[in-house]
Amino acid sequence: MPFDLPPVTRALLIANVAVYLLQMLTGDLLIAHFALWPLGPSPYADVGFEPWQLVTYGFLHGGLTHIAFNMLALWMFGGPIERLFGSRPFALYYFVCVIGAAVAQLAVQAYMTGGYYPTLGASGGVFGLLLAYGMMYPHARILLLFPPIPMPAWLFVIGYGALELFLGITGTQAGVAHFAHLGGMAFGFVLIQYWRGKLPMKPRRILMR
Repeated sequence: MPFDLPPVTRALLIANVAVYLLQMLTGDLLIAHFALWPLGPSPYADVGFEPWQLVTYGFLHGGLTHIAFNMLALWMFGGPIERLFGSRPFALYYFVCVIGAAVAQLAVQAYMTGGYYPTLGASGGVFGLLLAYGMMYPHARILLLFPPIPMPAWLFVIGYGALELFLGITGTQAGVAHFAHLGGMAFGFVLIQYWRGKLPMKPRRILMR
């Protein structure tokens, strides 16, 4: 992967790392105000849902491993997709996926019983980029980490999406916002299809593939 990243991908990487470092200095202060909290009455006096959280949660992370994997994926897939889409459409696409992931998570939380807890992380945008990479470069080879097996991007995306759906439905992996990941992919898919003119709306043609 090249290190000369295009501007929006580079800015997102810098912003995420900078906010994470700020989290290390301020403790839970940023999470209290900028993580994505569920809709409805809050059992706590100092936290609760606010509209800006639909975006700001995507710059917060729950630990070093969390941000490391998200930034690795942003570095791997953000550059190729930004070069293909162009910087402005890429930024729009990324934040549509982030917001779409938040909407999906809020919808799922509204029907779940359990604790009142926040959602945070760039995973919604990252999963949208993964979906775009699989659609734009379906035959590119992606090397898995565990196990180290190469596979075409389209198969990796479908397999990963199916795994997220299974884990989300079964609740096998607690503490992970699987439906937010799926929401990022779903909103990304709709936007790409819109740009391609495959939805019953007037398309803005950006993608040439």
